[in-house]
Amino acid sequence: MTSPATTDLSDAHQSEVQHCAPIFHDYGGVIAFSGPIATLKLFEDNVMVRAAVETPGEGRVLVVDGGASMNCALFGGNLAALAAENGWAGIVINGCIRDRGELAAASLGVKALAAHPKRSAREGKGEADITVRFAGVTFTPGAWLYADADGIILANMKLA
Repeated sequence: MTSPATTDLSDAHQSEVQHCAPIFHDYGGVIAFSGPIATLKLFEDNVMVRAAVETPGEGRVLVVDGGASMNCALFGGNLAALAAENGWAGIVINGCIRDRGELAAASLGVKALAAHPKRSAREGKGEADITVRFAGVTFTPGAWLYADADGIILANMKLA
């Protein structure tokens, strides 16, 4: 499925969309992706990320508020393979990734703040399916996320 261009959607629906601050970098093998969002909020612990991508993604985008931590990675090659296999369209991480080469080869959109070689803790702490706020926007479960090389926008409904 081809994702509509964020620039076109922004122009056509300017009053209906939120624009993320341009703080994310592309790491996945898919640059343009879209879908309804599922959310996680956690800090330096990726157990819930793994649990989410092990479930059917059904074309959704996983939004992970990792508190913008630069101390470890929350997502890497093994999780990207699981996410792609299970039908997730993409993942947006307010934090770090690792395994850049593996992510670039994955059939998955991945946007994150940076790369970091250290893995996260594995304690299972965090929250799922809650509203989170970062990058100047509010991510509500079920809202639609559109991402491409120009950035990320959000809408309360499917736009195209």
